Amino acid sequence: MSRAGKLAPEQLPVLFIKNLNYEVTDGDLFKLFDPDETGIIRQIRKGISVDTKGTAYVVFWNAMDAKNALEKLNGFNFQNRYLVVLWHQPEKTLKMKESKDDVQARQESLGQLKKQYGID
Repeated sequence: MSRAGKLAPEQLPVLFIKNLNYEVTDGDLFKLFDPDETGIIRQIRKGISVDTKGTAYVVFWNAMDAKNALEKLNGFNFQNRYLVVLWHQPEKTLKMKESKDDVQARQESLGQLKKQYGID
């Protein structure tokens, strides 16, 4: 984003929301992202696994609506929690997954070495 508030042409209209209450409902999120306030939403995907609980992805029809929502809701107190609203960065998500896979492979390798050398 430049100083003039413009968006890069390749900016995806997707926001990543963190620090949500674990009990937040889909209805709560749709009320929070009211189209009259933030722009028209295509989809909301709420994290449900242990690793993703308290997060959500919000997909807008265009990047300007997403920018508007980010500016209005980042730091907003929602259900007694301050929201962290960020642009979704697919390349960062992929790197995090690769990092977790690498850790798992190292743990498996360590386990095999411990068995091989009789270490508990």
